[in-house]
Amino acid sequence: MKFFLDSAIVDEVKFALDIFDIDGITTNPRHVQVSGKPFLTVIQEIGDLVKGTDKTVSVEVNPHLTDFDEIMQEAKKLAALSPNFVVKLQCMEPTLKAIPALAKEGIRVNMTLVFSAAQALFAMRAGAYFVSPFIGWKESNAEEVESFVQEVVQIRDNYAYSTEVLVAAVRNGRQIVNAAVAGADIVTAGLAVYRESLEHPYTQMGIQRFASFWDQTQYE
Repeated sequence: MKFFLDSAIVDEVKFALDIFDIDGITTNPRHVQVSGKPFLTVIQEIGDLVKGTDKTVSVEVNPHLTDFDEIMQEAKKLAALSPNFVVKLQCMEPTLKAIPALAKEGIRVNMTLVFSAAQALFAMRAGAYFVSPFIGWKESNAEEVESFVQEVVQIRDNYAYSTEVLVAAVRNGRQIVNAAVAGADIVTAGLAVYRESLEHPYTQMGIQRFASFWDQTQYE
């Protein structure tokens, strides 16, 4: 399974690349706003961090755009900034038309804000590079999410679509594991989620115990 970092804070991206060797980065307008930097500035800084690698950076097209021609124009502009960029499009009718049109120009699309298996099917059928089922938001709304991811993966496998399933809005280690068990290709989560998922109280207890035994034992 691939791990993507969901962030637009450059220092977080650097840390995650160094420690976790993350496979890619996903950004959204909220992350960019939190970074405190202009949109184009921060995405180019992140793009520079993965330059020369196959790690992708998902960058979102202006969410106000709903016209096909305007979406195409903005998507092309963003994709031209870095070969690592994958453009994020919201799940709606004009973007279904845009996905294959952009693919003809070698531009990859991450279909975002996917909340049903049917939406995912439309995106995969259109040729999306990534499809991003959001689970954290659904779970917060008391919706069941495990079968949701399983259905998306099963549909992809049934028809041998080339789309990678990128599980988004991941909030904890249990959701990471559930996505892995379901066969998802990628999860994207914040840095705190990865760090907390790596921790366990028994591990800390074991380290303390073994350190105590170590201190009571001759080294040579």
